[in-house]
Amino acid sequence: MPKRLRPFFLHDRRLLGQLSRVAYRTLRDFMRATFREPDVVPAVVACIQTHGSLVNFHPHLHLLVSDGAFRPDGTFLHLGYHEIDVLTEAFRRAVLREFVRLELLTEDDARSMLLWPHGGFHVNHSVRIEADDPCGILQLARYSARAPISLERLQYDARKQQVTLQSDKREGPTAGTHVFPVLEFLAMLLAHIPDGHERLIRAYGAYSVRRRDRWRKAGILSDTRTLAEASPAPGCAPPDWPALCAMRQRWALLLKRIFVVDPLACPRCGGRMRIISFLLDDDVINAILRHLRDKGRDPRELPEHAAAGRGPACPP
Repeated sequence: MPKRLRPFFLHDRRLLGQLSRVAYRTLRDFMRATFREPDVVPAVVACIQTHGSLVNFHPHLHLLVSDGAFRPDGTFLHLGYHEIDVLTEAFRRAVLREFVRLELLTEDDARSMLLWPHGGFHVNHSVRIEADDPCGILQLARYSARAPISLERLQYDARKQQVTLQSDKREGPTAGTHVFPVLEFLAMLLAHIPDGHERLIRAYGAYSVRRRDRWRKAGILSDTRTLAEASPAPGCAPPDWPALCAMRQRWALLLKRIFVVDPLACPRCGGRMRIISFLLDDDVINAILRHLRDKGRDPRELPEHAAAGRGPACPP
């Protein structure tokens, strides 16, 4: 996004959702014009990002896009080539048109920005993932939804009240190590906290819940199959989708990936815990909590021996 438009997103984060919708509509219209079919839709997952390499405010989108579009009956049309210059120009004009519609820019301002030799808009399509590469899909999804900073690149000097940040860029003006006053760094970091109920990951087209539900009711898409399985790419073996669906249900593994804490590891001995049952009755839950408090054990506090990393072994 050009620097002239970035402050609008800083002061009104609702524009980020509008930006993702404009990006999807641009891709949809581009593929409809390419295939000359008015009803085809791509499959798109949009991840909204607001941070640059140095935690600076830099709104942009990471999109996972199918290399083609789906007809209403679920048939997949492979795109095969990408006119990235045409797509970039279409996206630039669509964003400026949206800003004019929202009365954030005048028509004269939009026309003047169209005359810039360097418009400030950039679309990158250099990453391609094959249909039978679930590890590549996982890595790309992690990158698309990554946090503003990595603790491995961050150091704090309490005496000098300074934060040292190692950039993730190997070259360019933002590469290398940069030092920030702690209050300035916190102010930069707070700008990336989303508003309440703000959606940072959005699904469009063939990935939207409404369309998938419509196809599921029509028998085009079942609960255990996906569009990619129904229409695999030529020459590619379909991935093991049941195994991938089972991976989604491993909630403990997903929590460990995010919070680096294994929820099934016993805080006393480090052994593996297993789920006995799920308690959903409020009366039963409250009775258990009252019993623990009567015994002087607050469930919200970590036991001392667990916090110290030692303690008696668990009973068999």
